[in-house]
Amino acid sequence: QVQLVESGGGSVQSGGSLRLSCAASRYGLGNWYMAWFRQAPGKEREGVAAIEPGGLSIYTDSVKGRFTISRDNGGNTLYLQMNSLQPEDTAMYYCAAVARYTPRWQLLAITSYDYWGQGTQVTVSS
Repeated sequence: QVQLVESGGGSVQSGGSLRLSCAASRYGLGNWYMAWFRQAPGKEREGVAAIEPGGLSIYTDSVKGRFTISRDNGGNTLYLQMNSLQPEDTAMYYCAAVARYTPRWQLLAITSYDYWGQGTQVTVSS
């Protein structure tokens, strides 16, 4: 069992930045796949960014060039640096993790992940 806890959300103006963090309950997650998802009211949860054990990352098209996913050396903390935020980025952001191998094309799929955090709210005003 692994617990994930997000933090760093808040309210910012359009064009602003936030850095989200997701802390795992234990170290040694360096070989895990981890990701960020988000869900706006009335919309389905969508994959935002994911990072492989080797450090390679993928992003949904709408955040490419603005968001950066990263992890610490021990793999116990996941980050999402969000720049040039837009009102459309407003959502509850969740971190997720899975230990088993996941093909790259499935890394932004909800069903790929076994562990989820409780979410942190990001609100971007215009």
